[in-house]
Amino acid sequence: MISRVKGTQDFLDMTLFNVLIKSTKEHLAFHNFIEIQTPLLEHLDLFQRSLGEHTEVVSKEMFIIEPRQESSERICLRPEITASIARAFVENGIQNIPWKVFTYGPCFRYERPQKGRYRQFHQISIEVIGASSVSQDVQFIAMLNALFATMCIDDFVLAINFLGCSDDRVNFIHVLKKFLDAQSGICRQCLERKEHNVMRIFDCKNVDCQTIYKDAPHIVDHLCECCMQEWQQLQRQLSLLSVTYVYQPTLVRGLDYYNKTVFEFMSNALGAQNTFCGGGRYNKLVKEIGAKEDQPSIGAALGIERLMLLLEPLKETFVVEDEIDPLYVIIPMTNAQHDMALCIAQDMQKYGLCVDVLFEGSVKSMFRKANKLGAAFALIIGEDEQRDDCVVVKDMSAGSEQKIKKEEIVDFLLQQESCSI
Repeated sequence: MISRVKGTQDFLDMTLFNVLIKSTKEHLAFHNFIEIQTPLLEHLDLFQRSLGEHTEVVSKEMFIIEPRQESSERICLRPEITASIARAFVENGIQNIPWKVFTYGPCFRYERPQKGRYRQFHQISIEVIGASSVSQDVQFIAMLNALFATMCIDDFVLAINFLGCSDDRVNFIHVLKKFLDAQSGICRQCLERKEHNVMRIFDCKNVDCQTIYKDAPHIVDHLCECCMQEWQQLQRQLSLLSVTYVYQPTLVRGLDYYNKTVFEFMSNALGAQNTFCGGGRYNKLVKEIGAKEDQPSIGAALGIERLMLLLEPLKETFVVEDEIDPLYVIIPMTNAQHDMALCIAQDMQKYGLCVDVLFEGSVKSMFRKANKLGAAFALIIGEDEQRDDCVVVKDMSAGSEQKIKKEEIVDFLLQQESCSI
């Protein structure tokens, strides 16, 4: 008998897998994401440049396909999907930003198999390319938090940290190395990481190292003024949307492309491999891959196998919501209206309304964007509307406008939908 390759698995019942994918697709449709697909095979250089040569993924875990004699091409099985999506964005000359996309499928890493960890595993990768606003980070995290709530997963923790900008990171690495130089008893792996990827020391499982690192400096204490304001805004707006989180100063994520916001959703029900969703902001990846200019971005990866472990006890009661249409676009005129826009969007999504919020660009460009998206209505929030606690609702096809009180918006839009049926 020929058995399956170590670290792989057979799915003999696809019911839960398919329900999970369907539920996720429909939830992302509420937030105006589109589905794409990228190849399993990529050039090795893509991940060496994006993830970092000294990350464990690149240095130890890649499945590299040996080239034929007549070819010098070095290709690999993808270990993750974010870099592939960024490559697709650059190679296909995407101009429509923010580019809100998702995909799902297998990834491959040469790791020691254990519960929730496979050599061939499946991820859902969700990315917003071309969005720099912290408000976008907040809405993205709140969207994921709501997704897991719809799946009836309640035993999880959202951990967040803020890694600052490139200058913050350089300054902090100097501070961290100075701290490590004064310590003794650090394991060999951490000594190696200190030279090549020092912030990864916080991922060490060695008990002695963990004891030492409890007194290590925190990067949020070494942020520039601009990044400190963004870190405070992130926390304030998450609280505004009632998203419960814990600050975890040792959370750094393992890949070089992350900066500023990073986060993980974790559950003790999974054992040692307790993270089932992780992500953050990557503002320089797109240019690193070959674009002429940076496209600030944020994304996350959901581990399908780990989510299935959490959902298995709920398999019989897992319900998928019906798809909702049309699209409503919220346009805050300035940053001062972002808080109000976030709250209105959250209220609308609770009632199954498909919503997108345009956080960046001129008013004219945001209206062009709303037209391109095929929005049925635009909800405009300016200084006057913010003061009066109301919104200007514009019918994009008829061109008519009317002011609606904030607390009446959902009822008004639901009534418009019922009239159009």
